[in-house]
Amino acid sequence: MSTQSAWRTVPHDQPARADWAGRPRYAPSDFITLLWRERGLMLVVFALICLAGLGFALTLKKSYPATSSILIQLGQEYVYEPRAGDAGRGAVPDTDSLVQSEVEILQSGELRERVIRRIGLGVVYPDLASKYAGASPADKALIMSKAIDAMGKNLTVGSAPDNPVVRVSFEHDDPVMAARVVNTLLEEYLIYRRSVLIHPTSPVFERQRVMFEDQLDKADAAYQDFLASNDIGDFNAQKTAATQLIGQIEAQRYAAEVTLQDRQARLAALDSQLTQIAPEIGLYRDIDATAATRLAAMRVQREELLSRYRADADPVRDIDAQIAQLEAGMTAGRTAGDSARRMGVNPVHQTLQTERIQTTAEIAALRQSLVAYTAQSAKATDQLQRLAALEPQFQALTMDRDVLQTSVRDFTVRERQDEAARQIASETNDNIRIVDRATPTTKGKSLRKPVVVLAFLFGLFSALCAGLVRMFLRPGLPTRASAQRTLDLPVLGTAGFKSR
Repeated sequence: MSTQSAWRTVPHDQPARADWAGRPRYAPSDFITLLWRERGLMLVVFALICLAGLGFALTLKKSYPATSSILIQLGQEYVYEPRAGDAGRGAVPDTDSLVQSEVEILQSGELRERVIRRIGLGVVYPDLASKYAGASPADKALIMSKAIDAMGKNLTVGSAPDNPVVRVSFEHDDPVMAARVVNTLLEEYLIYRRSVLIHPTSPVFERQRVMFEDQLDKADAAYQDFLASNDIGDFNAQKTAATQLIGQIEAQRYAAEVTLQDRQARLAALDSQLTQIAPEIGLYRDIDATAATRLAAMRVQREELLSRYRADADPVRDIDAQIAQLEAGMTAGRTAGDSARRMGVNPVHQTLQTERIQTTAEIAALRQSLVAYTAQSAKATDQLQRLAALEPQFQALTMDRDVLQTSVRDFTVRERQDEAARQIASETNDNIRIVDRATPTTKGKSLRKPVVVLAFLFGLFSALCAGLVRMFLRPGLPTRASAQRTLDLPVLGTAGFKSR
């Protein structure tokens, strides 16, 4: 130790105190001097830590990484298919979600256990296999969990954002084993992901279909009971027929009323005409032609007289006077008359009478038809009202049947589609492509250098901390400058300690 390791100061205005104690004040220059005084302790601490780190680094083994990469694309198993309905059908996740799902499957403990059991625990981790052979079932599960955890620590699965490529890396002491583990992991991953992403949902669809079929049978039975109890063959057909029948009856009734009014007006016209037409008329008559015959005979006689007499003879004058007199009588109509005349029934009056009788019969028939139409319309209206009262119950039963039929049909289709999709997916992994398979590498990785560097840095830090602790724990004021700063007094002299 230096003779300047401690200082005592004596103020000029008060006596010196041998038991004085205070908190010294340091400057940056004091630390270098004081730490140098503790170099022995610092060197020992540094050497011990470095030696311990070096010894630990020498125990570390070299590991060989095996790397592979796979390309993940959108597959049918990621397309959303709702179990019921069509809401959201066809929705797909984004690339990051798709890749992260596959990464989680690659990092699953179940997949690592499959790989260990396929390769063999004794091949991958021989030290654990020796314990596994003679362990109890509970201890075997614990040892297998340790092996799975050990593989998980050496397994690295990562991807970049918006990048469908996933890199898989595994480190092992044996480069061949590292490559074998990675390749086996990928093979088991292609099998395992199918059981994770493609659920056997057909039994679920089948149970739902059977349940809906049972409900449909009950709904059909209720529907048939409803029709039988209400004497209905086809509700919609009967309702439509009743509606159409009412329309037809109303149209016929309106037509009958119009026809009735027409026939009544015609009957009134016929009655009026019959009062104006005589029931009998002359059928024929014979006209008396005696005067004309007499006139012709007299003219013949005059011609005979002219053959014997002259035109101014008395016989000729007499016959001419007779002829003139007869012609004047005929012209005046005094000589006209009927030789015979016949009377009979007037056909016009008879026709009008016949039409009147027919019209009267038609009016009676139309009135009877109106009564029948009214009764038919009332009956059809009652039938329609009865059907209208039963329609809510019918609609409820029909709706239940339609919904159940649709559900049965949909679940049958989904069951077939799901079965086909599972069969297709179980035979192919088209959306997963292995870009690069793992191969053994000759370049190993070791943590020896990082451990040595960390031990060196930690040794320096620990030695510095030890020197500072030792420096601060020493009593007194270590340097003249520190004494002046601490006591705020000038130091007039110094004296070193003498060893005993």
